Amino acid sequence: MPISVRSACSALLAAALLAVCASLAPVAAREKAAVAAPAAGAEAWLADVTAISSAADNAGRRAAIESALAASGLKAERKPFAIDKREGVNLFADVGGPADAPLLLIGAHSDKVEAGRGATDNASGSAAVLALAQRLKQRPLQHHRVRVAFWDLEELGLLGSRAYVADGKDKPALYVNFDVFGWGDALWMQTLDEAHPLVAASRSATETSGIALNAGKAYPPTDHLAFQKAGWPAVSYSLVGRSEISGILDEFAGKKVDPAPKVMQVIHSDNDTLAQLDATEAAKGVDAVEAALRVWDADSR
Repeated sequence: MPISVRSACSALLAAALLAVCASLAPVAAREKAAVAAPAAGAEAWLADVTAISSAADNAGRRAAIESALAASGLKAERKPFAIDKREGVNLFADVGGPADAPLLLIGAHSDKVEAGRGATDNASGSAAVLALAQRLKQRPLQHHRVRVAFWDLEELGLLGSRAYVADGKDKPALYVNFDVFGWGDALWMQTLDEAHPLVAASRSATETSGIALNAGKAYPPTDHLAFQKAGWPAVSYSLVGRSEISGILDEFAGKKVDPAPKVMQVIHSDNDTLAQLDATEAAKGVDAVEAALRVWDADSR
């Protein structure tokens, strides 16, 4: 998320992380099931987050994503762009679905700020997109073709997604964004239209997954804004603790919150490491979004 945050200490979960990492399967193992079981889904997600956040720079993060796409049988396409006197590289991959169907674009930003490892912001969201790409390749949607995107330079002002929208060549029927998808019991969904069918589908899916849904217009700034400002339909998902949401919105409104929500203590700081993540909760969130997208797609005519 392109924001300024206060730095603060938060308790490290290194012991729990080591226990999860010890059981990691290779990324290629995701090919074995059309929809991953919860444990396998958590391991695959954490393996991708680990690979992305271990990279030395943003180019290395893109390379890790390209490798993960290749392990799922998908070919990455690099698209250089220039905007606001900056140059970057977006990544795309065509996933599947009827070739003449409307486009469902699913994306996340791959870049990070200098501080920390960018595990939460936003290797976590990129890994969620990778999980959905693998699943939607194995079992395509009925009424939409799917493409995934990994935006560069979000942290400098949503530049990658803005460049895509400015190009205007492939307007999606819906863009679904992921940013900060690392822990918590609430799927936080930004939508301008709370009556959109995907909201109801998301609510039903979260009930099945054992997490809550918080849907509405209020939400931190990230790549969905580039689409919505152009009048293109878009939503965004985060996974956080329910108790954090009001505090996050207060901080974005300029209010002082003490103690700061975990998100505000982690992102854009040296605290943004693997130790903050909860792969089991993230897997529940990915499962819920996948289920919601399948219901929304099946109901599209």
